[in-house]
Amino acid sequence: MGKKVRIREATCEFCKDGVREIDYKNVDVLSKYISKKGKILPRKTTGTCAFHQRKLAKAIKRARIIALLPFVESYYLS
Repeated sequence: MGKKVRIREATCEFCKDGVREIDYKNVDVLSKYISKKGKILPRKTTGTCAFHQRKLAKAIKRARIIALLPFVESYYLS
C-alpha cells in the first residue's frame, strides 16, 4: 500500500479571484475548508497562501461562535 498523494493547485484560490477579506457569513465557502470532523483543513491540503489561511481561520472561528457553522458535526456527537 503506497502513500496517498494529494494534488493541490499551484496558487491560492482567493489570490486568483483578488479577494482581500474573507466574509465569515459566507458559509458555503467556509465549509469547503473544514473537515468532516469540523477541523480547519491545513494549507498543504487546501492550497491557500499563508495570508488567506490566517483570514480563513479567523472567519471560520467567527462563524462558529455566532452559530453559522457547527464546532463538530452532529453524527460525531452520538
